[in-house]
Amino acid sequence: MLVRDAMSTVVLTIGPAHTLRHAARLMSARRIGAAVVLDPDAGGPGILTERDVLNAVGAGQDPDRETAQGHTTTDVVYATPEWTLEEAAAAMADGGFRHLIVLDGHEPVGVVSVRDIIRCWAATRERSRVLTG
Repeated sequence: MLVRDAMSTVVLTIGPAHTLRHAARLMSARRIGAAVVLDPDAGGPGILTERDVLNAVGAGQDPDRETAQGHTTTDVVYATPEWTLEEAAAAMADGGFRHLIVLDGHEPVGVVSVRDIIRCWAATRERSRVLTG
């Protein structure tokens, strides 16, 4: 199974000037755990995750004043739609993160999460169980 089969194609993109509160509202409304941060001055898309917001708030930072720019991960591992789910899971395990931005060329076309991968693997396992009786 490939990343394209598991990824969410609803990609929330925000700018570096979005406040953490605004980013959190947008992520919550879409029921997603990460936003792709597009900064024209950066080398490529970055990612802001729910954990980044949680860490900032837990450290006593004001989510109405802190911006995505200060909390975005820019040293990002990107997946392609053609990666296998095993490759994506290995990259996540090696890097210690739960989301991968999926790029087609230089454009973000999706985000794949650990939850997405587990959901696909569980469904595949269930189908196999039903077929083999």
